Amino acid sequence: MAAIQREKLGILVGGGPAPGINGVIYSATVEALERGLEPVGIYEGFKYLVEGHVNSISLTEKEVAYIHQRGGSILLTARTNPTRSSEGLRNCVNALSEAGITYLISIGGDDTAFSAASVARFAQEQMGVAIRSVHVPKTIDNDLPLPEGISTFGYETARELGTRLVMNLKNDAMAARHWFLVLAMGRKAGHLALGIGKSSVATVTLIPEEWAGRPVRIQTVIDILVATIIQRLVMGKPYGVAVLAEGIVENLAAEDMERLGNVERDEHGHLRLAEINFLDVLKREMDKQLAALGIKVRLVKHSLGYELRCQPPCAFDIEYTRTLGQAAVEYLLRGGNNAVITIQGDQVVPIPYHEMMDPVTGRTEVRMVNTNSYYYRTAYKFMTRLKPEHAQDEAYLARLAAKTNLSLEDFKKRFGYLMEPEARPF
Repeated sequence: MAAIQREKLGILVGGGPAPGINGVIYSATVEALERGLEPVGIYEGFKYLVEGHVNSISLTEKEVAYIHQRGGSILLTARTNPTRSSEGLRNCVNALSEAGITYLISIGGDDTAFSAASVARFAQEQMGVAIRSVHVPKTIDNDLPLPEGISTFGYETARELGTRLVMNLKNDAMAARHWFLVLAMGRKAGHLALGIGKSSVATVTLIPEEWAGRPVRIQTVIDILVATIIQRLVMGKPYGVAVLAEGIVENLAAEDMERLGNVERDEHGHLRLAEINFLDVLKREMDKQLAALGIKVRLVKHSLGYELRCQPPCAFDIEYTRTLGQAAVEYLLRGGNNAVITIQGDQVVPIPYHEMMDPVTGRTEVRMVNTNSYYYRTAYKFMTRLKPEHAQDEAYLARLAAKTNLSLEDFKKRFGYLMEPEARPF
């Protein structure tokens, strides 16, 4: 008697690694097996699918046992963009169909969500192929457009490790009497930088949202940081840690971007921020301008990124991802399709792909930090930086100027714009 052919569930991972990926793979596999599906792990996201074939592994309970405790991805990951051509989309659909995969779980960030949505739509509208698709959102950047207060998995683990590392840098800065310039991951939004900066009580944290969509000028960033260094000197503290979101680089004014040299882009058109020498440029300019002000401070640059992505997940992300994986399978088997799985309160709430897309660009929207929130205002309150309330304190400004070779009037001409009401981020 012939064996009963089971329906197949494909699972793939796209984009950068994030703590908790293996937890989703684990729970989705176990739930699929219990529901009579055959789970198939697809290696390296859409990399082989766009070439027209599936590079896969049959997932079993033995294969996924205990992987939820590990960082990284047992299915690896890739940034291959299938939406670059209709041929690539067609190859993906053909490869999945020929492999007998009728259900697809994608795990990734905004680019992977867009790719999965595009493949599903192309299958249905252009080829008449039924492939049910659901996306499990992950990114340490925490910038997918989920409802307020709901984090993407991986963020909490990255924030925890990032916080511990910055706390170590703070102790080093205090012991050796120098400053750290820390660049934290976050391609467009400042959630991770702000979370790390606030939790570690960094001296100052700068995120792109402060500029409210306006181009960021390097000189403004320098002036904020130099003014903070001067304020700390007045306190008798010639040391500190400044955390900057790499999304600042993405939003630099065109004329300042040229100073960074030739910048590569990935398959989705995004700047390869980790390869940009932003900290080099920033440190070089700050060294020069601090010296011109008569200030001797040692600056040390440190990028905080890759070490956060494959950290073993914290308890929150283990629990969170195991719930998300099970929910994704249940959603598909209830007839669901073309949605992103979220947990809101204690309920599973799928969000249709089209509700997360920008109607103009057709791309997934990005959730930015709300600088009007109490969360951000609290962070800003405890930062050491020039603020509008300092503008009328002549005695304080005189003390700051005295730490430089500027007169009080020259100090106000140089840094006064940082104290204007419109300079406040909220």
